[in-house]
Amino acid sequence: MLKTTPFHPRTSALVRAQTWRRWAGYQMASAYDPHPDREYASIRNSAALLDVSPLYKYRITGRDAARLLDRTITRDMTKLKPGQVYYTPWCDADGKVVDDGTVTRLDESSYRLTSADSSLRWLHLNSVGMDVRVDDISERAGALSLQGPLSRAILATVSPLDLGSLAYFRYAETTIRGIPVGLSRTGYTGDLGYEIWVDAELAVPLWDALTDAGKPYGLTPAGIWALDIARIEAGLIMMDVDYYSSHHALIEERKSSPFEINLGWAVSAGKGPFNGRRALAAERTRGASWGFVGLEIEWESFERLFAAHGLPPQVPNVAWRTSAPIYDAGRQIGYATSGCWSPLLKKLLALAHLRSPYFEPGTHVELEITVEHQRRRADAIVRKLPFFDPERKKA
Repeated sequence: MLKTTPFHPRTSALVRAQTWRRWAGYQMASAYDPHPDREYASIRNSAALLDVSPLYKYRITGRDAARLLDRTITRDMTKLKPGQVYYTPWCDADGKVVDDGTVTRLDESSYRLTSADSSLRWLHLNSVGMDVRVDDISERAGALSLQGPLSRAILATVSPLDLGSLAYFRYAETTIRGIPVGLSRTGYTGDLGYEIWVDAELAVPLWDALTDAGKPYGLTPAGIWALDIARIEAGLIMMDVDYYSSHHALIEERKSSPFEINLGWAVSAGKGPFNGRRALAAERTRGASWGFVGLEIEWESFERLFAAHGLPPQVPNVAWRTSAPIYDAGRQIGYATSGCWSPLLKKLLALAHLRSPYFEPGTHVELEITVEHQRRRADAIVRKLPFFDPERKKA
């Protein structure tokens, strides 16, 4: 039986289309309306409220808490100060990505790690001989993502925190109409936004406080479909869609290193021993065989494929999550893993894995498109990610 999040008493009544989906064992809304257009628009134009409670959440404490995390993740934990947040992958001994998520330093000696997949066993395996405690707080903590250009204005009406001083990827504890919460300047939309962490028993009052405060600002509850479009525009990768965890991959070819999925920037070149260090150092020297990039499908080429059948171009309003081959001169050089029509950019976009040297920005390739049950190829151009990166995100 699927679990429900602490916010389910409020969100369940809003799902008019009954578009439920499974996320990490939870029953979640794909969209509250039959289509995600209005919810997506709120992310980019006003503010959206997303329930992200199914994220796995672990509180790590003890003398060796930082040492455990430094052994596990690819970033240098000695540089993470209290109130700061890392986005990071973590790897196996061969330098292949197990998962990606965030590490928040809550105070001098305690941390919170979030992940897409269960990481409890992996943390315990890496903590042998250490003075550290790992608590799974996944079901004891609710999480909301408040995203969009008006998100700060909404929070300013309900929280005493000086939001102007909370920089990008920073964390603070505050209250929202008297409810104790943790607030991080993070999100999965590539826009100005915050993630709010709360004890599960206070979840419903928190939802009520935010939706009440957000009414004058056009705050809209949003589901996974809207989030999917936004994260593709932002070039943000999703496990089990854009890459496989090395713990789940059935064959070696399905595994990826951080350098192969556009996360090489998050691999420290100077820190001490950590999982995958030697393999990643060797890959840094020789260069990655694959690159993770954006594709912009050329509209006229796409339109011609439909016109050949007497049809107008068919543009999806929901992101797709299927593998689509990519070619150069008739030879397959990679594959796309997800894509969408961007309502904001007015372009067809895709996220893709390409072999070297085809992942260089500006490279012309062909993406396989199915039109009237026939496989055709549309022209596309390799773009550097992200597609959309507004100044307000970090301002």
